Amino acid sequence: MSTFPANIPITIITGFLGSGKTTLLSAFLKQKNMTNTAVIINEFGEVGLDHNLIETTDENIVELQNGCICCTIQQDLKSTLLDLIKKMERNTIPIFNRVVIETTGLADPVPIIHTLMTSLDLHRAYSIDGVITLVDAVNGNSTYDKHEEAIKQTALADKIILSKTDLSKKKTIKLLKNRIKKINPKTVIIESTKDNIPLTNLLGLNDYDPLNISWDAREWLAIEKYKDNEHNDHDHDHNINRHGDSVESFSLVANQQISMTTFNFFIELLSSQMGSKLLRIKGMLNIKGKNGPAIIHGVQHIFHPVEWLPEWPDEDHSSRLVFITRDIKKSYIEEFFKIIGENEI
Repeated sequence: MSTFPANIPITIITGFLGSGKTTLLSAFLKQKNMTNTAVIINEFGEVGLDHNLIETTDENIVELQNGCICCTIQQDLKSTLLDLIKKMERNTIPIFNRVVIETTGLADPVPIIHTLMTSLDLHRAYSIDGVITLVDAVNGNSTYDKHEEAIKQTALADKIILSKTDLSKKKTIKLLKNRIKKINPKTVIIESTKDNIPLTNLLGLNDYDPLNISWDAREWLAIEKYKDNEHNDHDHDHNINRHGDSVESFSLVANQQISMTTFNFFIELLSSQMGSKLLRIKGMLNIKGKNGPAIIHGVQHIFHPVEWLPEWPDEDHSSRLVFITRDIKKSYIEEFFKIIGENEI
């Protein structure tokens, strides 16, 4: 008889760019009951960063790059989940009894959930435990106005974590909560700050039930099923950027150390010139005079205080910045780099 766990629960962590998904995942993995967890981290971009930002000694982290789980690597999600089972059966990885998937902030969760619900191969080993969506209390309303993906992320959620409530006004939070309830009346809203992330009652939600979601969300799942049937009937060219040609992801890498003053000047110029088009900036920087990297996060005009890691997570000490932009080309950002620090970067 197999000693491997059956019906392994999958928790999906989603939310728009900069809402705090990696922070939540990092907090999750510090819990004692999460030690036997397989983690799939999906990043939209050339350079993977999130796996370096998660503080855990667990080796079982699978990172999918260069696209969203819901886009061209949708099949890779299925393959990755099945491959994890095979490796566990061969004893090449530790036994795991839970899977957590952190999607990119641009992910439309509909294809992800559709794949997990309809694949017979996956059903033999896995079940959807729940969908947790993070919503940025500062930028949430404007994000809903501009990005349909954010609305879908909310509509399909079992629970909503309203992040950064300490940085937002009470009136803004109230309006945002009302909007969330209009999108998903049955969801549970949990307020959080960076220093206070409620982790209780987020796991063990016991099978994702599409009947508990809004009619809009049910319709989206039905449309995805129709598209999936069409897909099986003809050849289809996958588009790595399902989000439209205006959204672009790219990275900048610098091998030299840089000064914090230079970088701050670069960020100030960038946010003042095109802040609303900077959907997300995330990076690790090799700063002069520091032993560990500086971790930077930015969403549109808002850049969070720099965090410092005590040491580098691996032998690669290069500075890496990942940008997700709308209507901004990589060449334009590169010109900014050259203008403000040609001798350093």
